[in-house]
Amino acid sequence: MTTRIEQILAHIDALYDELEDEIAQRREAFRYRLEKGRVRFEAEARRVQRDARIGLATFLVRAPLWHILTAPFIYALIVPFVLLDAFVTVYQAVCFRAYGIPRVRRGDHIRIDRQHLAYLNAVQKLNCMFCGYCNGLLSYVTEIASRTEAFWCPIKHAARVRAPHARYAQFLDYGDAEGFQAGLEAARKAIRKPD
Repeated sequence: MTTRIEQILAHIDALYDELEDEIAQRREAFRYRLEKGRVRFEAEARRVQRDARIGLATFLVRAPLWHILTAPFIYALIVPFVLLDAFVTVYQAVCFRAYGIPRVRRGDHIRIDRQHLAYLNAVQKLNCMFCGYCNGLLSYVTEIASRTEAFWCPIKHAARVRAPHARYAQFLDYGDAEGFQAGLEAARKAIRKPD
Protein backbone atom coordinates (compact mmCIF):
# COMPACT_ATOMS: atom_id res chain seq x y z
CA MET A 1 0.00 0.00 0.00
CA THR A 2 1.32 3.43 -0.87
CA THR A 3 1.94 6.16 1.65
CA ARG A 4 -0.71 8.36 0.00
CA ILE A 5 -3.34 5.62 0.38
CA GLU A 6 -2.38 5.22 4.04
CA GLN A 7 -2.78 8.98 4.52
CA ILE A 8 -6.21 8.98 2.89
CA LEU A 9 -7.35 6.01 5.00
CA ALA A 10 -6.13 7.74 8.17
CA HIS A 11 -8.05 10.85 7.15
CA ILE A 12 -11.20 8.76 6.57
CA ASP A 13 -10.77 7.18 10.03
CA ALA A 14 -10.42 10.64 11.56
CA LEU A 15 -13.61 11.77 9.79
CA TYR A 16 -15.49 8.72 11.14
CA ASP A 17 -14.29 9.61 14.64
CA GLU A 18 -15.45 13.20 14.10
CA LEU A 19 -18.84 11.91 12.91
CA GLU A 20 -19.18 9.73 16.03
CA ASP A 21 -18.35 12.74 18.21
CA GLU A 22 -21.06 14.77 16.47
CA ILE A 23 -23.60 11.96 16.95
CA ALA A 24 -22.67 11.83 20.65
CA GLN A 25 -23.37 15.56 20.93
CA ARG A 26 -26.77 15.06 19.26
CA ARG A 27 -27.47 12.30 21.76
CA GLU A 28 -27.12 14.88 24.52
CA ALA A 29 -29.35 17.37 22.66
CA PHE A 30 -32.15 14.79 22.40
CA ARG A 31 -31.65 13.78 26.04
CA TYR A 32 -30.85 10.11 25.85
CA ARG A 33 -27.95 7.90 26.80
CA LEU A 34 -26.91 4.31 26.31
CA GLU A 35 -26.64 2.11 29.38
CA LYS A 36 -25.31 -1.39 28.79
CA GLY A 37 -26.50 -1.21 25.20
CA ARG A 38 -30.00 0.01 26.13
CA VAL A 39 -31.46 3.41 25.28
CA ARG A 40 -32.55 5.56 28.22
CA PHE A 41 -34.49 8.77 27.58
CA GLU A 42 -35.06 11.47 30.16
CA ALA A 43 -38.71 11.64 31.28
CA GLU A 44 -39.31 15.01 29.61
CA ALA A 45 -37.86 13.76 26.33
CA ARG A 46 -40.26 10.79 26.39
CA ARG A 47 -43.19 13.12 27.02
CA VAL A 48 -42.21 15.33 24.07
CA GLN A 49 -41.91 12.24 21.88
CA ARG A 50 -45.33 10.87 22.91
CA ASP A 51 -46.92 14.25 22.17
CA ALA A 52 -45.41 14.21 18.65
CA ARG A 53 -46.76 10.74 17.75
CA ILE A 54 -49.37 10.50 14.99
CA GLY A 55 -52.02 7.97 15.95
CA LEU A 56 -52.28 4.75 13.99
CA ALA A 57 -55.71 5.49 12.50
CA THR A 58 -54.66 8.99 11.36
CA PHE A 59 -51.43 7.58 9.96
CA LEU A 60 -53.25 4.92 7.91
CA VAL A 61 -55.88 7.37 6.62
CA ARG A 62 -53.14 9.78 5.48
CA ALA A 63 -50.98 7.06 3.89
CA PRO A 64 -50.90 7.14 0.08
CA LEU A 65 -52.72 4.18 -1.43
CA TRP A 66 -49.53 3.02 -3.21
CA HIS A 67 -47.73 2.75 0.11
CA ILE A 68 -50.40 0.41 1.43
CA LEU A 69 -50.62 -1.64 -1.79
CA THR A 70 -46.86 -2.14 -2.05
CA ALA A 71 -46.32 -3.04 1.63
CA PRO A 72 -46.80 -6.80 1.03
CA PHE A 73 -44.02 -6.74 -1.57
CA ILE A 74 -41.68 -5.09 0.90
CA TYR A 75 -42.51 -7.41 3.79
CA ALA A 76 -42.26 -10.49 1.55
CA LEU A 77 -38.52 -9.80 1.44
CA ILE A 78 -38.24 -11.04 5.00
CA VAL A 79 -38.13 -14.62 3.71
CA PRO A 80 -35.01 -14.26 1.51
CA PHE A 81 -33.37 -12.02 4.12
CA VAL A 82 -33.82 -14.59 6.89
CA LEU A 83 -32.51 -17.32 4.56
CA LEU A 84 -29.52 -15.15 3.65
CA ASP A 85 -28.87 -14.54 7.34
CA ALA A 86 -28.95 -18.26 8.11
CA PHE A 87 -26.75 -19.30 5.18
CA VAL A 88 -24.12 -16.59 5.72
CA THR A 89 -23.98 -17.27 9.45
CA VAL A 90 -23.39 -20.99 8.83
CA TYR A 91 -20.90 -20.19 6.04
CA GLN A 92 -18.71 -18.08 8.28
CA ALA A 93 -19.04 -20.50 11.22
CA VAL A 94 -17.60 -23.27 9.06
CA CYS A 95 -15.28 -21.55 6.60
CA PHE A 96 -13.85 -18.78 8.75
CA ARG A 97 -12.80 -21.34 11.34
CA ALA A 98 -11.12 -23.37 8.59
CA TYR A 99 -9.29 -20.30 7.20
CA GLY A 100 -8.40 -18.82 10.59
CA ILE A 101 -10.40 -15.65 9.92
CA PRO A 102 -12.02 -13.96 12.93
CA ARG A 103 -15.80 -14.25 12.77
CA VAL A 104 -18.06 -11.25 12.31
CA ARG A 105 -20.37 -10.44 15.23
CA ARG A 106 -23.98 -10.00 14.05
CA GLY A 107 -24.67 -7.62 16.92
CA ASP A 108 -22.07 -5.18 15.63
CA HIS A 109 -24.14 -4.75 12.46
CA ILE A 110 -27.79 -5.51 13.17
CA ARG A 111 -29.33 -2.85 15.38
CA ILE A 112 -33.00 -2.98 16.18
CA ASP A 113 -33.67 -0.14 18.59
CA ARG A 114 -35.94 2.41 16.92
CA GLN A 115 -39.06 0.80 18.40
CA HIS A 116 -38.12 2.58 21.65
CA LEU A 117 -38.95 5.95 20.09
CA ALA A 118 -42.23 7.12 21.59
CA TYR A 119 -43.00 9.40 18.63
CA LEU A 120 -43.46 6.39 16.32
CA ASN A 121 -46.77 4.54 16.07
CA ALA A 122 -47.01 0.74 15.80
CA VAL A 123 -46.70 0.61 11.98
CA GLN A 124 -43.74 2.99 11.98
CA LYS A 125 -42.05 0.92 14.69
CA LEU A 126 -42.59 -2.26 12.68
CA ASN A 127 -41.19 -0.55 9.57
CA CYS A 128 -38.14 0.63 11.51
CA MET A 129 -37.54 -2.84 12.94
CA PHE A 130 -37.76 -4.33 9.45
CA CYS A 131 -35.35 -1.77 7.97
CA GLY A 132 -32.96 -2.04 10.91
CA TYR A 133 -32.81 -5.80 10.45
CA CYS A 134 -32.48 -5.76 6.65
CA ASN A 135 -29.88 -2.98 6.44
CA GLY A 136 -27.97 -4.39 9.39
CA LEU A 137 -28.03 -7.81 7.77
CA LEU A 138 -26.61 -6.37 4.55
CA SER A 139 -23.84 -4.69 6.54
CA TYR A 140 -23.12 -8.03 8.28
CA VAL A 141 -23.08 -9.87 4.95
CA THR A 142 -20.84 -7.19 3.39
CA GLU A 143 -18.34 -7.56 6.23
CA ILE A 144 -18.28 -11.35 5.84
CA ALA A 145 -17.91 -11.00 2.07
CA SER A 146 -15.12 -8.43 2.45
CA ARG A 147 -13.16 -10.76 4.74
CA THR A 148 -13.69 -13.59 2.27
CA GLU A 149 -12.53 -11.39 -0.61
CA ALA A 150 -9.50 -10.21 1.38
CA PHE A 151 -8.54 -13.84 1.96
CA TRP A 152 -9.12 -15.24 -1.53
CA CYS A 153 -8.87 -12.42 -4.08
CA PRO A 154 -7.70 -9.08 -2.65
CA ILE A 155 -7.32 -7.38 -6.04
CA LYS A 156 -8.85 -4.05 -6.99
CA HIS A 157 -11.13 -4.02 -10.04
CA ALA A 158 -10.07 -2.35 -13.28
CA ALA A 159 -13.06 0.01 -13.24
CA ARG A 160 -14.16 2.18 -10.32
CA VAL A 161 -16.32 0.48 -7.69
CA ARG A 162 -19.04 2.63 -6.17
CA ALA A 163 -18.92 2.63 -2.32
CA PRO A 164 -16.47 -0.25 -1.85
CA HIS A 165 -16.05 -1.91 1.54
CA ALA A 166 -13.43 -0.63 3.98
CA ARG A 167 -10.75 -3.18 3.03
CA TYR A 168 -10.87 -2.44 -0.70
CA ALA A 169 -8.33 0.42 -0.65
CA GLN A 170 -5.73 -1.98 0.75
CA PHE A 171 -6.22 -4.54 -2.01
CA LEU A 172 -3.56 -5.22 -4.60
CA ASP A 173 -3.48 -3.16 -7.74
CA TYR A 174 -5.22 -4.56 -10.79
CA GLY A 175 -2.61 -5.94 -13.19
CA ASP A 176 0.22 -6.25 -10.63
CA ALA A 177 1.28 -9.77 -11.58
CA GLU A 178 4.70 -9.50 -9.90
CA GLY A 179 3.28 -8.39 -6.54
CA PHE A 180 0.31 -10.76 -6.47
CA GLN A 181 1.70 -13.83 -4.64
CA ALA A 182 3.49 -11.86 -1.94
CA GLY A 183 0.51 -9.52 -1.64
CA LEU A 184 -1.92 -12.43 -1.35
CA GLU A 185 0.07 -13.93 1.53
CA ALA A 186 0.27 -10.53 3.26
CA ALA A 187 -3.49 -10.04 2.85
CA ARG A 188 -4.21 -13.47 4.31
CA LYS A 189 -1.94 -12.79 7.25
CA ALA A 190 -3.62 -9.42 7.86
CA ILE A 191 -7.18 -10.76 7.68
CA ARG A 192 -6.39 -13.49 10.20
CA LYS A 193 -5.57 -10.91 12.88
CA PRO A 194 -8.42 -10.26 15.31
CA ASP A 195 -10.13 -6.88 14.93
